[in-house]
Amino acid sequence: MISAMSDSLEIHTFPLGDWQTNCYVVHPAGSTDCWIVDAGYEPEVMIDAIQRAGLNPVKLMLTHAHLDHIGGIPQVKAAWPDLPIVIHEAEREFLNDPMLNLSIALGIELRVGEADELLKGGETVELAGVPFEVRHTPGHSPGGLTFYQPDAGVALVGDTLFNGSIGRYDFPTSHGPTLFASIREQLFTLPDDTRVFPGHGPDTTIGHERRTNPFF
Repeated sequence: MISAMSDSLEIHTFPLGDWQTNCYVVHPAGSTDCWIVDAGYEPEVMIDAIQRAGLNPVKLMLTHAHLDHIGGIPQVKAAWPDLPIVIHEAEREFLNDPMLNLSIALGIELRVGEADELLKGGETVELAGVPFEVRHTPGHSPGGLTFYQPDAGVALVGDTLFNGSIGRYDFPTSHGPTLFASIREQLFTLPDDTRVFPGHGPDTTIGHERRTNPFF
């Protein structure tokens, strides 16, 4: 577990499974309510950490629904059966379609249940009174989402943008020009000091990526 804290928000990073998918536990300082952001394979260490800390997951927020970001949902739901699953409306079917979530390519037929809440992008969602902007950042997948908290200066971006790289766009439902537009219009418009928490690898900042990312 890797932790990052601001005056208002705590973010705990759990690189899970063979893909080392960054899954996050986010909670406001002074509150036990938390979000789980993505649920990769082998999530037991994350589940254990949440329970040991006495946190109360209120939503499972999905940045997108490729297998490495949803493979741990059955275990998470076993721990918290009533936990709502939140995803962009464009990827509702991915949760139970092995072709769309890419699991069939590995000989797995991953089906993880239904979404409870669908987002479009442009909403504001609250965690214990702390507002997050929901930004639709498609390209790597059609329903990619970024969760941005302006006061803490953090953005959880899934597989849209990485430290020194960008998300893949060679999958059947990916689209390169859309991905580049998402980064330019939805991420690079954020303040330079915004801390970026990606779906894989180390965190970075918007300013660093705008200046040095080789894809731009």
